[in-house]
Amino acid sequence: MGTTADLHDEDHRLARRAIASGPPWVRRAAPAVQEAAEHTKLWWAAAAAMAAFGGWRGRTSAAAGVAAMTTAQVLSNAIVKSLYRRARPPAEWVPQEELDERPDSSSFPSGHTAAAFGFAGAVAPVWPAAGAACGMSAAAVAAERIHSGAHYPSDVAVGAVIGLTAAALVRAAPHLPWRRLL
Repeated sequence: MGTTADLHDEDHRLARRAIASGPPWVRRAAPAVQEAAEHTKLWWAAAAAMAAFGGWRGRTSAAAGVAAMTTAQVLSNAIVKSLYRRARPPAEWVPQEELDERPDSSSFPSGHTAAAFGFAGAVAPVWPAAGAACGMSAAAVAAERIHSGAHYPSDVAVGAVIGLTAAALVRAAPHLPWRRLL
């Protein structure tokens, strides 16, 4: 695999396999994961719980997570999606019950995945245990986006990179003014 066409074909093959297969419990759990991730409800709830019950570390983690999530959403949904239009996986690949839930925006990149990985990536350095839990949830969101037929694997991979980049930017932001003074 060395050409763009080969990567495109492999991306489509992986998407089709992921959408069509998987254990039955995945198909049953996917709607709950989708609902929790919709409009970043899961991450807002995690931030509220961390801020309420986690003391200083929880408040710091929540603020970093929300800042990174927001940055990731702006980068993925407002910038990259507007620059690169990509159709969603074909409707005939997707189970009928999933078709009603599919967005009609560009498939590339996955904004849900970007927000999830941004949040988890910003929380992890401040509060590793909470970051691990958020990371597992982010992975579940990423898998659901492919399994439901909303995205190709490359959409999700780029969404994760955008999210982790947003987390790194948020972590670096407080230090940037000091670097200019040195």
